[in-house]
Amino acid sequence: MVSLGSYIRSAARVTYSAYRSVPIRWRLAGGSAALTMVILAGFAGIVGTLTNRQVRTQFNDQQGASFETLFSELNHRLQFNPNGSLACKRTKIHLGDFALVEHAQIRIFDSSDGSLLCTQNNIRVPRAPLEPSKFRTPPLKTAGTFTRSGYRVVTRQLQVQPAGVGDVTLLYALPLSDVDHTISEVQLFLLLGVVGGTVAALIAGLFVSARAMRPIVELTDAAGEIERTRDASRRLPHPEAEDEIAELARTLESMLGALDAARSDTQTMLDRQREFVADASHELRTPLTSVLANLELLTEELAGEQAETAEAALRSTRRMRRLVGDLLLLARADARRVQPRRPTDLADVLVEAAAELGPMAERHALSITPESVVVAGVRDELHRLVLNLLENAVRHTPPGTPIRASTGVSGEEALMIVEDEGPGIPPALEHRVFERFVRGGRDGGRGSGLGLAIVRAVVQSHGGTVVMQRPEHGTGTRFVIRIPTVALEQAPAEPAEDHTSTTTGRTIGRRRNRS
Repeated sequence: MVSLGSYIRSAARVTYSAYRSVPIRWRLAGGSAALTMVILAGFAGIVGTLTNRQVRTQFNDQQGASFETLFSELNHRLQFNPNGSLACKRTKIHLGDFALVEHAQIRIFDSSDGSLLCTQNNIRVPRAPLEPSKFRTPPLKTAGTFTRSGYRVVTRQLQVQPAGVGDVTLLYALPLSDVDHTISEVQLFLLLGVVGGTVAALIAGLFVSARAMRPIVELTDAAGEIERTRDASRRLPHPEAEDEIAELARTLESMLGALDAARSDTQTMLDRQREFVADASHELRTPLTSVLANLELLTEELAGEQAETAEAALRSTRRMRRLVGDLLLLARADARRVQPRRPTDLADVLVEAAAELGPMAERHALSITPESVVVAGVRDELHRLVLNLLENAVRHTPPGTPIRASTGVSGEEALMIVEDEGPGIPPALEHRVFERFVRGGRDGGRGSGLGLAIVRAVVQSHGGTVVMQRPEHGTGTRFVIRIPTVALEQAPAEPAEDHTSTTTGRTIGRRRNRS
């Protein structure tokens, strides 16, 4: 069973957690409003108590004064008539005159038998209120003050002439409803004052806190602009007052300056490394070409085991040359070395890459649909792009898988699509396929993991985009490349050809339109 203390602590933690989740602006305004409400509520309680006491005191004093006036006018001036009724020696005294203003109830009872002898209507006054249901019976006290039926009642005995005939009891009652109504109005006004003051304090608190938080909002906007532009050298706004926010702005500015300096140093170091890799890769191509030429001669001259050894070295060297070429291309892209661009027909590039891939794709159903589209590019890099996509499709799909490649025009962009109907790329690798050294594992570890990274680097260097999609049939992989085209008059004139060639397990179709 949970104890009361544990329940209270749990409720306090929940309340504190909810309080911390409220924005600072509302916390400041809410605290100001709560403090104002406490102050106003205390003030209203004191004023209400004093007002209640004062109003009731004035009511009692007024009733006492009116009763004393009435008593002095009636005492020793009332007399019994022969018929048993009361009469007053001074006929100008009318009880109704004493009852009109304050809605008083005046009764005169016979002290001996308690019979009602006279009311405030003993003389006809049409305006005087008449409540025959009240005070029909004599009071329990013949002298004193008490409360009865919502009235404050004062009673005292009057002397009646002739002396010794008997005494009567004067009852003078005033309704407490008027006093209660006045006090209720005062309490309502005080409550409205508390509520209005609290709301006004909340609104004022929101306004003041908004102005107080404005420097922080400006710092936040400046930080967001720095995040958007990645320009750490931008200056942060400083408030006019030398307060904690100004200190925070100076600290953030110093931090950004240090980060900018560190980023500049890191960028300089990376640029040097990229330049070194690019230069080293370029310099490695010459000795590798020489090694390849010598190994090719050796494989022709040697025989037996020596020839097999030379062929293995030749295969490894060719793979090394391919890897060095990939690294050189990526290093040039990182170093932003731009090679001369010339009008290049993607249809020719696609046909050449498919022909080069011929022996490797003999066990796949490869079909191409080239449509003449000219872009400003580096032919070797575009050839490597198409070759990598086709090799990627061949290596990662089982024999007999259909592979399709096509070029075309979409608006002002050249469009190239390479798709297959293989098992597709695992979902865990879909968002990383264009990263370097990412391999799916279905090629037996033979790939370097740079093929699709080179594709993205070449496309980006040509101002285009590449995306991977799911084919419409639901299986396989689809790569869509878009590169800006160039005007037709800038492209070299080439004769149009229409032919279709087939090989074992492979179909290469080419359709060209004369421009």
